[in-house]
Amino acid sequence: MNLEFKTYAVTNEIDLNKIAVECGIKKKYTWEEPLILQEGILETILKEQAREGEKVLVFSFGSIVFINSDARHTEIFMKYLKNVKPDIDIEHYNTFKDDYNLHLVEGEEIEFTDSFVQIPNMELFYPELISIVIAKSVALERIEEKLGKILDNIESKIDNLEKGKLNIGNKELASTTSKIVRHEYNTIAYIMILDKPDITWVNSEAAHFYERMSEFFELNDRYEVIKSKTEILKSIVDGLSSISHSMRGLFMEWIVVILIVIEVVLMILDLFK
Repeated sequence: MNLEFKTYAVTNEIDLNKIAVECGIKKKYTWEEPLILQEGILETILKEQAREGEKVLVFSFGSIVFINSDARHTEIFMKYLKNVKPDIDIEHYNTFKDDYNLHLVEGEEIEFTDSFVQIPNMELFYPELISIVIAKSVALERIEEKLGKILDNIESKIDNLEKGKLNIGNKELASTTSKIVRHEYNTIAYIMILDKPDITWVNSEAAHFYERMSEFFELNDRYEVIKSKTEILKSIVDGLSSISHSMRGLFMEWIVVILIVIEVVLMILDLFK
């Protein structure tokens, strides 16, 4: 038995309850659990029969995992999701993606590779845990790319500072700070790298598998790198803000001095009239 996983990180946040209501699912979803669409509900969205073993898992932090879906069903679902979440770039939804496979090989040990995981027996928790790990991994890839853009932007400001120039206003500083805060919120609050699925608290086999796969995909290490870079970014922006305010303060002091000198000159001219 083989399962094929295709994962895409398409946005920062998806309202799972909005999709659930549209699909007639009478359940309130919290931020830590995925919305799983399969069989009749999935066929209602696709408007045709689902493939064998086909499922779609939607995560609140913006990742979608397709299990045993073909390209056509993926396109149909993404167009449906666009109606629910208009900010999704339907033309470039596959910018951040990953393909993975599950292979059932009886009698063999669990083995992880870059393209598949091999398991000795099928348990219900395997597909969901695999989906969670790769969904987080692709979401991290999306955030790592955004972080790179913020770093490039900050680097250009540092280059200007080295040349004695700092043409940055309060509005631009506020915009940069908000991007960093939003990036930090998306990483810590939404992707929940350090949080474990509920099944891992009651099933030791599931817990061991999840820990091994998380380690293989380096989720914690990547999270720590992002967190460290975010802290560095925040300290740099704080420094740029302090320098900018100091330069404005110095400019204002010179304006005051110049005005005083002008006033004194005018007083002296009045005396000689």
